[in-house]
Amino acid sequence: MQSDTRRRILDTTADLFRRHGYTGTGLKQIVAAANAPFGSIYHFFPGGKQELGEEVIRRSGRMYQELVEAVWSQGDDLVDGVRAVFDGAAEVLRATGYVDACPIATVALEVASSNDTLRRATADVFESWVTAAAERLRAGGVPSRRARPLAIAVIQLLEGGFMLSRAAQDTEAMDAAGAAAIELVAAAVRRGKLPAAR
Repeated sequence: MQSDTRRRILDTTADLFRRHGYTGTGLKQIVAAANAPFGSIYHFFPGGKQELGEEVIRRSGRMYQELVEAVWSQGDDLVDGVRAVFDGAAEVLRATGYVDACPIATVALEVASSNDTLRRATADVFESWVTAAAERLRAGGVPSRRARPLAIAVIQLLEGGFMLSRAAQDTEAMDAAGAAAIELVAAAVRRGKLPAAR
């Protein structure tokens, strides 16, 4: 079934991007791992690896956002949700031997100055994450003027935690990033509860 082959190619490519990055992932490697004919790449993605890469980035971005939002929603409140996100990220790192991390950040670091199509795709994904996180923070009591900058900081801490933890093969960095994010969000919620200055 064509749609099944296409899905396998997308899933496999996302997995390979997480592990090897965009430039470290070859088309032959993708079709072999996806158990797909080589011609299927160009059948489904006439623009070749770049078109495939852009779709994988956008699709993975949506999937990661849904996952993080689902974990965040498990918390009893906004701060507890942030704790759940960082604790979950640390657990994923440990459980996968530090190889399963965000494919968006991996690709973004590679292509920011060399491939504008993929750079834009990663920027769009990050922007969608910032927008969603800012909305969640506002709904949780963070003042509107602070919600977007705080959302950016939380996402930076999460992505930085992934990067440093993968390099060290240890979750110390993710744990530290989580503690900082929790402190920032808790402080913003407290400020949001203070009466306005007269």
